[in-house]
Amino acid sequence: MKKVLIGAALLMASSATFAQEKDSTASLTFSGYVEAYYGYDFLRPSDHNRPGFIYSHNRHNEVNINLAFIKANYTSDRVRGNLALMAGTYAQANYAAESSIMQHVYEANVGVRVAKNLWLDAGVMPSHIGFESAVSKDCYTLTRSIMAENTPYYEAGAKLTYNPNDKWAFSVMYLNGWQRIKRVDGNQTPGVGSQVVFKPSSNVTLNWSTFIGNDKPDTVRQMRYFNNVYGIFNITNKFSVIAGMDYGMEQTAKGSSDYNKWYSPIVIARYALPGNFAIAGRMEYYKDENNVIISTPGNVGFETTGYSLNLDYAPIRNVLIRVEGKTFDSRQAIYSKYEKGLQKNAGLLTTSIAISF
Repeated sequence: MKKVLIGAALLMASSATFAQEKDSTASLTFSGYVEAYYGYDFLRPSDHNRPGFIYSHNRHNEVNINLAFIKANYTSDRVRGNLALMAGTYAQANYAAESSIMQHVYEANVGVRVAKNLWLDAGVMPSHIGFESAVSKDCYTLTRSIMAENTPYYEAGAKLTYNPNDKWAFSVMYLNGWQRIKRVDGNQTPGVGSQVVFKPSSNVTLNWSTFIGNDKPDTVRQMRYFNNVYGIFNITNKFSVIAGMDYGMEQTAKGSSDYNKWYSPIVIARYALPGNFAIAGRMEYYKDENNVIISTPGNVGFETTGYSLNLDYAPIRNVLIRVEGKTFDSRQAIYSKYEKGLQKNAGLLTTSIAISF
């Protein structure tokens, strides 16, 4: 009996000591972001929605909020986590297939360091595909490219990341699908992703990301194989360039050895001007002739070249004011113009003001 009491006392003392210990590396921070915008589409859509392949800054002739979120971030030597809740037209368009409560979740993930330089994260996370995010201020251009709009902005699943040194990072993912929190009904096919990042110097970042999976019920399973590669090059302290390429293929039917394919190259250049100004230009091309990713009237195939030019002004460190002109030139008449029918060209003018805190 005495041994039992002594053991219990030692256990309680040990637990009390553990409870009082604090991880000196732990920190909890809060941040936020709000971006208001006004967009004018020269097609003048009557429902105020820009072309269907645009999901950010997608409302015409109205002042609106593209994205607003508040975020909590916890980090320590062994544990990390993020929780961010959002609102805006970005959320409405991109999360339309999710449950109503999850449409307001920008991030919700937890991570544990399972070994030296090896982390396991799970939950809702930013996509591992592409160099553009939903946060406009972090991108060279005000609006997103066609390739960014039509690849995942977010993903839900588990990710294992290994950072052997400052130059290399390797990740593999188990995913619920292609930009899915809620898995497609009738789909039991796991989605798999990978990412390799190489930074040979502080001025160069090279990336290769992949996705393999099926975004349909298993009864009509069509396997999708996708690659995204890009490089970010800081040529001088004022001039930088991003060049990238998407290439994807999907089975034409379940069990078929034939594939529908799509691809998209892009180049973006940015130059910092005196007085907290900057300019950026973009040239892109997107071809999806079998409408795997982008639908068109009459399913005529999507083949569009896009150009944009934007001017940025940062009056203070955490505020960014932007204006951008953008044009789309399509091979087919796929853009619906108010009272004019289908057109081959579309013009967009967008301005925004963003604040981060």
